[in-house]
Amino acid sequence: MDPDATNGLLRHTLATVAYRGGKALRGAQLGFSEFRAQDGSRSAGEILAHLGDLIDWALSIAEGAQSWQNSPPRVWELDVARFFDALRKLDAYLASGRPFAVSAERLFQGPIADALTHIGQIAMLRRLAGSPVRGENYFVADIAVGRVGSEQSAPRREFA
Repeated sequence: MDPDATNGLLRHTLATVAYRGGKALRGAQLGFSEFRAQDGSRSAGEILAHLGDLIDWALSIAEGAQSWQNSPPRVWELDVARFFDALRKLDAYLASGRPFAVSAERLFQGPIADALTHIGQIAMLRRLAGSPVRGENYFVADIAVGRVGSEQSAPRREFA
């Protein structure tokens, strides 16, 4: 695959992570950070902190200085900001044209795909906690390369 096309697809994937993440993270009820599906499972706040760790890890992998941390959850809003800040940093690296220290496929299959999984877990926890995120036809969503912050377009077609 053409490196520019691969990079474009990775950047579009990050924009998708930001869009879907924003939807799952916005409007969480007070105390949601501590909500768990059951005893012994990760809390929503622990999953969110892990999301920030994943995106930080993805950047370190791309740069060739792989580094992992297990961050404890903080105040929900701070970890939401950290998640989007990490996405902006990773997207900026991808946009810079600098080479990746690993293949784009490995970068995707590890931290980026894992981030999508955990966003789905947070969405499921929102439903279990009584504050569901509305379903949406993501095929028609306004997702744009480079739009990786918390400010996202309004949904085009949500389901009741």
